[in-house]
Amino acid sequence: MLKKLLILSSVLLASMVSSTVLAMGDAEAGKQKSATCAACHGAQGISAIPMNPNLAGQVPGYISAQLADYKAGVRKNAIMQGQAAILSQEDMDDLDAYYAGLPAKISSVLSEEDIAMAAIGEKIYRGGYAERGISACMSCHGPSGHGIPKNYPRVSAQHKEYLEQQLLAYKKGERMGYNDIMYDIAFGLTELQIKQLSAYMAGLK
Repeated sequence: MLKKLLILSSVLLASMVSSTVLAMGDAEAGKQKSATCAACHGAQGISAIPMNPNLAGQVPGYISAQLADYKAGVRKNAIMQGQAAILSQEDMDDLDAYYAGLPAKISSVLSEEDIAMAAIGEKIYRGGYAERGISACMSCHGPSGHGIPKNYPRVSAQHKEYLEQQLLAYKKGERMGYNDIMYDIAFGLTELQIKQLSAYMAGLK
């Protein structure tokens, strides 16, 4: 618990000290290298496939770090591991800079049921879940879901289906994430709470 509190404290400090971190790569070079990515993630980083993440507007450093994890086999996905295997660190940084500079856009269409679930998800996102010792999601991802470079991604303007998929992967131990924080959090949530949170985050502005 002390480890978690120290990590969360450093996250909050980082968010107060600097809300903007410049990407390391060349955005124009990244644009030229993004043609392959567009097939799954859209020409402007907005995916038409709900199970694939939107990349546009992601926090600087996050995409590069995730690509490196795919290349090293730390994060598992057959398609992404194959794509990342041929990328150099410079390629990863360039793609990161390109997508970080694109405007994020809400792409999920929420049904009436989703909106009702989002109202409950908001309470967890903003206030945590005290019964399981879970801190508010906004402690790391920000009140508007904008994230904090490089370890705490933007969760707003993301497909609710993708968010749910990833939270379930954390819950099952299939994905661990930065300092295992997300595994610990997701493990304490029910699948219904994960649906509620995903619906809320997808609609954040």
